[in-house]
Amino acid sequence: MKTTILIIEDNEQNMYMLSYLLNKSNYKALEAFNGIDGIKLAQKNNPEIILIDIQLPDMDGYEICKELRNNELNKNVTIIAVTSYAMGGDREKAIEAGADGYLEKPINPETFIEEMESIINAK
Repeated sequence: MKTTILIIEDNEQNMYMLSYLLNKSNYKALEAFNGIDGIKLAQKNNPEIILIDIQLPDMDGYEICKELRNNELNKNVTIIAVTSYAMGGDREKAIEAGADGYLEKPINPETFIEEMESIINAK
């Protein structure tokens, strides 16, 4: 059975790239283009992994992380912030909000899956 990964990302090109890479690597990708839909999909599908953009239109990725961690969601879910926010302290802020890891955009299609899996395995 394929591992389910929920992607919460508002940029269509980024969503396409992430979904493509995940599906090609034998993962099942679910897509949400905003935080509210992402939280609903997470509750409904209980994914093993959630990739969250930080800058979203309705609520930011930090709020989503906190909401997911305070939710009835599987406590073993791995949450990874995938964001262009790369200023000092952003990684710490994401981890503090409940993310298990942090990947900077633009992602490298050649190494993304390996980088994601290394965060999952380190957890």
